[in-house]
Amino acid sequence: MASRNPSASPASLSTPLLFDSITPTRVANGHARQHEVYQSHPEADAASVCDGGDPFAFLSEDWPPRLRGSSPADPFLNRTPAWCGVYELVKVLLCAPVAAVRLLLFGLSITVGYAATWVALRGWVDLRERAQEGAGPMPAWRRHLMWITRISARCILFSFGYHWIRKKGRPAPRELAPIVVSNHISYIEPIYFFYELFPTIVSSDSHDSIPFVGTIIRAMQVIYVDRFSPASRKAAVNEIKRKAACNSFPRVLLFPEGTTTNGRFLISFQHGAFIPGYPVQPVIVRYPHVHFDQSWGNISLGKLMFKMFTQFHNFMEVEYLPVVCPPEIKQENALHFAENTSYAMAHALNVIPTSYSYADSMILARAAEAGKVNCSNYMVEMAWVKETYGVSTSEAMELLEHFLAMNPDKDGRVNAHDFWAQFGLNCSPLCKKVLAFSSCKLLPRLIGTTPFNELVRLFQIFQYLDLDKKESITFRQVSTRMLMLFAHVPLTDRHSPP
Repeated sequence: MASRNPSASPASLSTPLLFDSITPTRVANGHARQHEVYQSHPEADAASVCDGGDPFAFLSEDWPPRLRGSSPADPFLNRTPAWCGVYELVKVLLCAPVAAVRLLLFGLSITVGYAATWVALRGWVDLRERAQEGAGPMPAWRRHLMWITRISARCILFSFGYHWIRKKGRPAPRELAPIVVSNHISYIEPIYFFYELFPTIVSSDSHDSIPFVGTIIRAMQVIYVDRFSPASRKAAVNEIKRKAACNSFPRVLLFPEGTTTNGRFLISFQHGAFIPGYPVQPVIVRYPHVHFDQSWGNISLGKLMFKMFTQFHNFMEVEYLPVVCPPEIKQENALHFAENTSYAMAHALNVIPTSYSYADSMILARAAEAGKVNCSNYMVEMAWVKETYGVSTSEAMELLEHFLAMNPDKDGRVNAHDFWAQFGLNCSPLCKKVLAFSSCKLLPRLIGTTPFNELVRLFQIFQYLDLDKKESITFRQVSTRMLMLFAHVPLTDRHSPP
């Protein structure tokens, strides 16, 4: 990533979360500057261990950047209290009849919406195939018919307890901002934007097979993407650019975080919305609450829906921010455009932008699948890891599998014994003392066997990984420290046998 003067621009997304402060001056000034541009349009608001040194001293002190410590941030944690307390019990009992009526309204609304969508798409070639042929915009009569589905979407929101939604600002004209980006907290935002804007959305291929939902999002002239396929991502960017360039298409809506968070942080933005180079309008969504966290984090969909049905009212706030334009300097690329937008949204939300990404949610899910308790201890801020070390998500997941095989404890830490056992070696307490306190000149005199020499190397590696000297290591330490070494291996040799 091209560096810029930190005093004149927000910190890079690769900036450590808790070690470097955010620069609010540029964010505020940039936000105000964009606000002025937007308001100009009246139609819208807007050595070795034995010698006492580091065995990996060959690594430069200036590269890679210094390591981060453990972070208390967990952008995917749903903070709804457990099922306990008199208040929660009474509320559920009182809302049970209401929940039954809401469930009936939900079923009726989605049925009517699906029927109207089916009629609107009748006789129109499947959009999954048409997108590859450069399909044109939806005809006017079909768009008018989709108003039935849009009203049904508002009824669905009503059934979930969103009786009124506070809105601040309003959408910019499509000619001014053909792309809309929003933070993503729950499944509620797509329903809201479907009703409010009826945009074209970018969606995962897997959503097409969801009953009812697949048909409805197809009517939005969805742009399908496989996030793990470079070819699919490139095709999606081209389609975003094509539809953003034509005013006959609706706005293009993207959730650049790529997954849902708890709304207390912004995670790293993907660049699909910013590569085309069109102005974007950021939209921020909040869910003010006291007892019920409405974020779709580490909570099942069924439990989240039940909690929504059994609330007296659920609060939701939507704020349309001023339009953010692409960087005027050609050398500044989509990464800087995404950073500017991210920091403008973080400033409005009063939250911290982080370098966590969708890959961290995959790591979190894998740790939970393995039965680990404090799964957030396994996250490593993969956007930073990928940018700094050039390591892919699949390589990080492979490293995680090796770490899980070392039998980490409930806090996600692996002790030296389990670390060595993973390599088929064992070490007595006396042996560990010898390794720790004997000099290199004495070691060969004590034991000169090959297994012992291998143990010495593993001991040095463990000391290298154990940054806080707790005689145990975390996945964050293993991933960052090991990847520092991995980054020195040529790409052609990374999967080659030693």
